Amino acid sequence: MIIIISVLLIFIESKLFYFFYYYDKIIIGDNMVDEIKNNMLKNEVNLSPFATKSVNAKRVLDNNEEDIRPSFFRDIDKIIYSLSYTRYIDKTQVFSNNDNDNISKRMTHVQMVSKIARTIGRALNLNEDLIEAAALGHDLGHVPFGHIGEAILNKISLENNCGYFNHNIQSVRTLMYVENKGLGNNLTIQVLDAIMCHNGEFVCDKYQPVEKTKEQFLEEYNNSYKDAKVIKNLVPMTLEGCVVRISDVIGYIGRDIEDAIRLGIIKKEQIPNNIKTILGESNSNIINTIVLDIIKNSYNKPYISMSKNIYNAIVELKRFNYENIYFKANTQEQIKEYEKKFRFLFSKYLEELNNNKKEEKIFKVFLDDMDDIYIENNSNERIVIDYIAGMTDDYFLNEYNRLNNKIIDKE
Repeated sequence: MIIIISVLLIFIESKLFYFFYYYDKIIIGDNMVDEIKNNMLKNEVNLSPFATKSVNAKRVLDNNEEDIRPSFFRDIDKIIYSLSYTRYIDKTQVFSNNDNDNISKRMTHVQMVSKIARTIGRALNLNEDLIEAAALGHDLGHVPFGHIGEAILNKISLENNCGYFNHNIQSVRTLMYVENKGLGNNLTIQVLDAIMCHNGEFVCDKYQPVEKTKEQFLEEYNNSYKDAKVIKNLVPMTLEGCVVRISDVIGYIGRDIEDAIRLGIIKKEQIPNNIKTILGESNSNIINTIVLDIIKNSYNKPYISMSKNIYNAIVELKRFNYENIYFKANTQEQIKEYEKKFRFLFSKYLEELNNNKKEEKIFKVFLDDMDDIYIENNSNERIVIDYIAGMTDDYFLNEYNRLNNKIIDKE
């Protein structure tokens, strides 16, 4: 009897121990989560008065979901775990169809932009999480074969009443309406706005943010499909967005020259001496010169700016790049061939959707995984554009060859 009682007491004691031990762990765990979150946010107390704080983050859809990560930090994770981010690795930056593994891809470009932008952001004491999220996500909407593919898809989109197609708007669309089975990743408005306004084709000597509400951001986004002028006039709502925008230029302007030299398109001696004197001859020197000039002219100011001579040199270098690199990156024959393939795939996929051919890849690879909300809210033409825009170069070419060969085999 004594033995039985002793065993029962030991059993009860052990159960009580585990109960209080795990209960205590839960309490400690909850407190620890709050403490860690608060510690992360404390780091933002000393940011510049012109920086964007996580406490002011706004999402497209309101939610009360608990998370240990500050809002912009969490957006970084949402982007790098997205399927469209994975596909960066085989998308053209400038040069397609080459066998040189040292030539930049879209993946290397966004990483360079992120690093440059974070360097400027850290020096100016801005929110690096917001900067990194926007930089890593800014080109998610780029189509196969870079800007040539974008121009072709824009033609197709306009012809099919889907509005203007711009890669920066498609990047936002991808994160709001295509990722996560068509339900979107619900990123913060500040990150989405920085992505939307990043367009590095338009260089300014001064970037000053403008305040926006969520409604104003969505209005700009929607109007970009209707009016071609909207894209040229977009201005970020945060200073961090301004940093990402100029960093996009810095990230490609020197690297594209080095890639072109590697491919034998130009020689270093062709670069005008006045540009080399001001900015430097190598990509490293060009980045360093521009970044230091921006930091010097933007420190403790509510805008991002650069000196006049640096700005003028960038404009002249961009002009040089267009005339000697971008206009020569693809021949007219190559462009015609790309357009033929884009139009063929668009027509073929649209036919498959219209005839509900569920055995085809556009269903199996793309549409079958989408929520009904995506399917109900988009025309077949828009669905095909989303599908093609998200393709890597290799997948695009493989699909063209596969579908084209099917037609040849029937004949």
